[in-house]
Amino acid sequence: MDPRASGRVARGLEPLHAMAYFTPETEQHLTGAGLKPGRMSYFAGRAAPMGAVSASVVTATFYNFNPDLVARHIPAAWALAEPAAVVAARFAAADAALRRLLGDSTVASPAVAEAAGLARRAAEACTAQGRPLAAGHLDVEWPTEPHLVLWHALSILREHRGDGHIALLLDAGLTGLEALVTATATGKGFVVPFARASRGWSEEHWDAAVAALRERGLIAGGSGDDTAGLVLTTAGAELRRRLEDDTDRLGAGPWAHLGADDAARLAELGGTLVRALIAADCFPAGVFAGR
Repeated sequence: MDPRASGRVARGLEPLHAMAYFTPETEQHLTGAGLKPGRMSYFAGRAAPMGAVSASVVTATFYNFNPDLVARHIPAAWALAEPAAVVAARFAAADAALRRLLGDSTVASPAVAEAAGLARRAAEACTAQGRPLAAGHLDVEWPTEPHLVLWHALSILREHRGDGHIALLLDAGLTGLEALVTATATGKGFVVPFARASRGWSEEHWDAAVAALRERGLIAGGSGDDTAGLVLTTAGAELRRRLEDDTDRLGAGPWAHLGADDAARLAELGGTLVRALIAADCFPAGVFAGR
């Protein structure tokens, strides 16, 4: 399977995984397990499959967050809830959110069951070597209900792809913050105010990263909240293109295992679900460019 084609499938399906970071059910269930409200649910929920890891491990594997923000929640989270309890709460949250957003009839549909089977085949072909977040998720016991199998499989695939992407960012000499700045400058993904605030960076941090990227010839135009004026130079655009192409290449293995026809079928089934999530306002305004 062509890596660029598999990359399009992976990106198209990602909202089915990422919805858990924005739905109220996640905080409800994770605070019910003992965590504090707010960012702790995100850091502990995503990291829990790796076990009771340190703040440094979370910072390293999540990559673009301010270490000070991470340290305010990890490892304190593990004194409040064991990782296994957090994993269980996260599955309960995904179950509740998907049922609310898609409806019980869709959750129980043959289409979701078919998509779950295809996604699991791809996820089980993910390799753990050099991919710590994917490795942790691969060790989690599979749920039984198809909609949760689908969500878990896409979580594994997302983290597998992300682990490879971080390796490429390191090779490109981009810090986590610099990578975040260049990503927002593409005009896709997070808008600057959300990217900066959610990752715990001050305006001074952000502007210093922009200045460093400008000095490297990768960024031109404005800084801070001036998203219209912050653009990639030709060299910056080429770097981002190469990063995305190589991310597709490093992440292609599970999709090659699934095969082009089945990957296309999963994209078709998943695309219907993604459109339903978006129509249900799963993702808030002011987070992603163009919304």
